[in-house]
This record gives sequence, structure tokens and C-alpha cells, in this order.
Amino acid sequence: MQVKECGSKNSTSIMFIHGGGVSGWMWDKQMKFFSDYHLLVPDLPGHGDSNDEPFVSIEDCAAKLVEIIHDRCNSQKVVIVGFSLGAQIALSMLSIEPKLATHAIINSALVRPMPLVSALVQPTVWLSLPLTKSRSFAKLQARELYIGPEYFEQYFADSSTTTGSDLSAVLRSNMSFSIPSGFAMAETKSLCLIGAKERNVMKLSAQDIVAANPHSALVSVPAIGHGISLADPALFNKIVSAWINNEEVEVN
Repeated sequence: MQVKECGSKNSTSIMFIHGGGVSGWMWDKQMKFFSDYHLLVPDLPGHGDSNDEPFVSIEDCAAKLVEIIHDRCNSQKVVIVGFSLGAQIALSMLSIEPKLATHAIINSALVRPMPLVSALVQPTVWLSLPLTKSRSFAKLQARELYIGPEYFEQYFADSSTTTGSDLSAVLRSNMSFSIPSGFAMAETKSLCLIGAKERNVMKLSAQDIVAANPHSALVSVPAIGHGISLADPALFNKIVSAWINNEEVEVN
């Protein structure tokens, strides 16, 4: 798995884990804002610079990223920030090792399995795969994810090179995911972040996550849907900074 790394290993380490269908570039503004920290930004299997490595499962990614943290982080303070698929992976990482991180941002993690939808993934993916090569379709998708013109070419490159098998594996993992039992034991101070305009299943998932662990809190960001870090990077950075420094989180 390819990982961008920068900053001093003796500083607080932050790992940013991207969502499905994009790659590490989605954290570009976070990498600039948190440049004084030790940053780890992986491209998940089947995505970006790791697209030659097949995506197996959320659990497989989580185990590999836990190992990367052990190999590359000298600081005793580790922070994990995950969006969507990346947030599900973050939950799995915290369930594998309850003391892995001091703080986490769990942004828009689906934890209510959707078995009927999951069963339709494979035939739907192969029928819709040609659309991933279409710039006009990619522009519609980018708008939904708050991906602006400055990142569109990177998004289109990612989406147009994704294989059907990787896309199927990602979607099946995403839609069948539930809160790992080990998350209840995690000692990490976790902020569950959700957009107020997200689907109801996402809001209910956020409530489930907070109910599953006594060290978790929930914050809803007004007037934003799925993709807070891209929709309002300055606000997202402020929220992350406040949370990891044990300050009050403000979303206005």
C-alpha cells in the first residue's frame, strides 16, 4: 500500500484515510494545514497509487494500516481521521487495537448493513462500469462529493481507472459493514462527524457509533451533506484541530 509521509516522526502523528472512489489527494488541504504534524496519507488498495493492489476488505485494510502506524510512528500520540470508507476502516483499526490512537475523527461511517442493496452490487457495477469512463458522469458525481474544479482531473483519473472487481469489493464491504465488537473497548477519544444533509441511515449510523463507545461524541455540521472536508476544508480543519487538542468543537 502506497503511503505519503511528511513531517517529523517525533511530532503527533495523524493518519488521514480517504473514502471510496477517491484517493489521498482528497486530504490536500489538510496536509497543508497540519504540516507541523507527522502525517501519513495512504492510497487504499484499488485506489490512486495503490490501484495495482486489489481491494480485499475493510478488515484487511485496517490490519495493514495498524501495522504501518507501528512501523512509522515514534510519537506516543496518534490521531486517525477517516472519511466514509476510511471512517469504517478507522473503526476497524480501533477495534483491532483499543489503545492505538489517542483521538479519532469518524466522518460519515455507514454502520447499518444494507444486505438487499449489497446483493445487487455486482450486476449493477458491471452494467454501470462504462459510466466511470465518462467525464460528464464524473462531473455529476464530483458535484455530489463537493469535488471542485481544482481536483476534478485527479478524481476522474481515479474513477476511470477503477476496475470492476475493486469497485464491487469496495461497495460490498461498505454496505455490509457493522460496528466491530472490539470498538466498545477502544480507549480512543472519538468524534463522530456527520453532515446535517446526509441520508437518514448515515445519521442513525452516527448515533449507533456514539452509543457503542463511552469515549465517543457526535457533532452534526449544518447545511452540508456527505463530504465535509471537501465542502468546507477550513471548518473541517478547525474541528479536527479543536478535537485533537481537547478544545471545544464549534461548527458555526
